[in-house]
Amino acid sequence: MMTKLYLVRHGETVDNAKQILQGQEQGELNATGISQARKVRDELRAEPIDAFVASDLKRSVDTCRIIAEPHNCEVVTTPLLRERDWGDFTGKFIPDLKDAEWPGNVETIEHLRARAQNFLTWLKVAYPDQTVLAVGHGIVNKAIQSVYYRKPMNEIQRMTNADVRVLLL
Repeated sequence: MMTKLYLVRHGETVDNAKQILQGQEQGELNATGISQARKVRDELRAEPIDAFVASDLKRSVDTCRIIAEPHNCEVVTTPLLRERDWGDFTGKFIPDLKDAEWPGNVETIEHLRARAQNFLTWLKVAYPDQTVLAVGHGIVNKAIQSVYYRKPMNEIQRMTNADVRVLLL
């Protein structure tokens, strides 16, 4: 047996639509994001999911709660699934950052991948041989897949809002 992971990116937020880099800010789902989460909920309604886990940031928790509704499960949160800490870039308009010099307080790829590995290890220990749906964020989900597939992050396809990937641990 193995742990089956449905890895989901949160639904679209107000700041996603405005191209604002949220990082570890809470974020608020917009109407599109709520609709996206409901679509995932409806697609996975009949799947036997044992546990629901989310980043401890509001946009992920809200997405996960919507998806978990038909399963009558509580959502467990973990900071391991938080988005990359963008330091001084947090809250900035993304197109303005194209040629900007990176501040020293942006979370490193190495740290992000170590956090991703810690999440996968925790998941296998906490939920052995179970099916888990976890809602994270674009970059941390990419790091999780990078560790899982043993590939550089730039070789992992970007996840759109409410995108779902399945990993067998």
